[in-house]
Amino acid sequence: MSIRNNIFSVAFGIASMTAANAEGLRPLGGTSIDLGGISGIAYYTVERDGFRVVATLAQGVAGTPIRVISVLAPGQRVVLSTPRQSDAVEITRKGDSVVVRKAKATAN
Repeated sequence: MSIRNNIFSVAFGIASMTAANAEGLRPLGGTSIDLGGISGIAYYTVERDGFRVVATLAQGVAGTPIRVISVLAPGQRVVLSTPRQSDAVEITRKGDSVVVRKAKATAN
């Protein structure tokens, strides 16, 4: 296993201690994301322009990780989904907090 995979596995293991069922995150507190065959972690930091949400996802342990970064103002959200899954994860900024919850993916 490469160093990159070891780091991702450890980070995912730590983040797996919390679930993504409409929970509020704390800054730098991670939560797990499960989109079927794609999974990973998400966390946020407080920046001058908004809350910087970072989600790192991969397909299994051997998949190449991808990172999605979004800066959210109050009331904004980002939805993560895959084309083959009907489930999605919605990350929403509500005032001074960030909430992660399962959501239904919508077709565009």
